[in-house]
Amino acid sequence: MGKKKKRREEESTELLLPTEEGQVICVVTEIIGANYVKVFCMDGKSRMTRIPGKLRRRMWINPKDIVLVGVWEFRDDRGDVLYRYSREEKKKLVEQGYLDPKLLEFEKGEF
Repeated sequence: MGKKKKRREEESTELLLPTEEGQVICVVTEIIGANYVKVFCMDGKSRMTRIPGKLRRRMWINPKDIVLVGVWEFRDDRGDVLYRYSREEKKKLVEQGYLDPKLLEFEKGEF
């Protein structure tokens, strides 16, 4: 008989916020391919970010998703996707003031 896989416990309901200096909340604007996406960040910059392997295998990232990005220290226009926010977490971010509601209606070329 095969082993039963243990289900992962529900992830903590605690909202992941940008705690460190090099972390920014961003909106995915374009899927480039080869594990790279373009994002528009809350600090007004557009960055090219990569999706690390552990995230790439666990979840899909689509345009208009809200993600937490860790900006590279040696290159300000690049970064890594650290986390993707769910719909409920997006609402909480807007309520707490961490996310500008204008970014949710982000269209290409609007900013």
